[in-house]
Amino acid sequence: MQNTLLLTIILPALAVPFVYFLGKKSPKSAALLIAFLCLINIAVLSTTVPTLLNSADHKYIESYHWIPVLHASFTLFVDGISLSMAIITIILILTAALFSINYMQEKKGLAEYYTLLTMLSIGLVGVFITSNLMLFYFFWELMLLPSYFIIGGWGYKEPYRAAFKFFIFTHAGAVFVLLGIGAIFMVTGDLDVFQAQTALMTANPELVKWILVSLTLGFAVKMAAVPVHMWLPDAHSEAPAPMSALLSGVIISAGAYAILRVSLGMVFPSVMATDFGNMFLHGLTIFGIISAFFGSLIALVETDIKRIIAYSSIAHMGYVLFGLSLFPFQEPVTGTVLHLVNHAISKGLFFLSAGAIMKQLEIRDIYEMGGLAGKMPVTAIVSTTAALSIAGIPPFACFMSEFLIFVGAFQTINIDNFYLIPTVLMLLATVLSLAYALRFLSHVFLGETKHENIADAPSYMKLAMIILAVSTVVLGVWPTFFIQLISSVSFV
Repeated sequence: MQNTLLLTIILPALAVPFVYFLGKKSPKSAALLIAFLCLINIAVLSTTVPTLLNSADHKYIESYHWIPVLHASFTLFVDGISLSMAIITIILILTAALFSINYMQEKKGLAEYYTLLTMLSIGLVGVFITSNLMLFYFFWELMLLPSYFIIGGWGYKEPYRAAFKFFIFTHAGAVFVLLGIGAIFMVTGDLDVFQAQTALMTANPELVKWILVSLTLGFAVKMAAVPVHMWLPDAHSEAPAPMSALLSGVIISAGAYAILRVSLGMVFPSVMATDFGNMFLHGLTIFGIISAFFGSLIALVETDIKRIIAYSSIAHMGYVLFGLSLFPFQEPVTGTVLHLVNHAISKGLFFLSAGAIMKQLEIRDIYEMGGLAGKMPVTAIVSTTAALSIAGIPPFACFMSEFLIFVGAFQTINIDNFYLIPTVLMLLATVLSLAYALRFLSHVFLGETKHENIADAPSYMKLAMIILAVSTVVLGVWPTFFIQLISSVSFV
């Protein structure tokens, strides 16, 4: 099929009005339509796998005539990294739609909710499958608007306050991204990631430095790395659980993907051999350590069930930043991208299980919970799966990716001994991850039962959580498929 990637954008775009009108009559049918579209898109994307593994350049590219005056083609592409991210994104959208059937059924305006979820899916997938920077920016901003309205329209206590904070921070970050893209076009006359990379090798190094800093700062805001993380705890905790799963699982991961693909993959090679290049990578390391410890320590003392998980996301973006700072070595880059995949699945599951608990109990404070394992056994099992994965415990997903990152770190120490102390500190941070995960599980599921007549989550919520729980175990036991895809991409 020649229009494989274009189909993954066109299908949900054409479905938007159908989702809206179907949602007016039957919100459940609208959700099931979104889930069906997700299954089609996974099948369509999967057809590119043989090309990625067997072709010489390990890429699948579609290019369409678009804006000649900007030398811009409507270019869609996947390699092992972008395909992995796109597939995981679609899986999370599918489970968010299924979970919403029961979770959102008492809410109003569900036709609009599912329509916004469909639009959000276009932006999320589009970011991962384009190599044209202007198209990338379009999808980058398309993530923002549906997210704002979903958080504001269906959130908890102060939804529009949290949504506005999210909008201001991430849009401010987008300004730095746009400045960087504009500077790249000014210097190279090109908006394609791969062609601009070659042109930047001969550009003014001083200008390239500022482009690198501007882009990375903009992406770091979306990634919610410390100190530009302030939007995340409020947005994650106020958003409805399916949106929290997408925020933490995919949207902040998009920031990390953009740093790898655009900042490091496209711009950084121009300054890699300079002192600034080393300083830049060391700077990522330091902010990674700060993010990991800050997020973990706050999660250890937080009592709000969703804010614990939100701060855990900041901590795990610290691991990702640390892994990115080991660029361009194969093992840590593979481990970092695999961690984005594993974190997306595990954290999406964690937020859905928290949403199930809040739905059944209508409370958020973990000190007011307890003994829920006997009352909500399925939720307890999937939540434990998510928590232990986030803690980096085998045989769950995040253990394998963290292991690869640390293997890469120890290899990098032989070349640059700066990484010795950061590696030790990041290993200590994993202990904190286990501490807040065990604290969460003990307060919520163990001990004396404080609530009677509590039923487990409804059927569609269970189905969504079980899909992600099974995926978390499979990725922990057999990560081979994604490792093969990711390691086929070389940045050297």
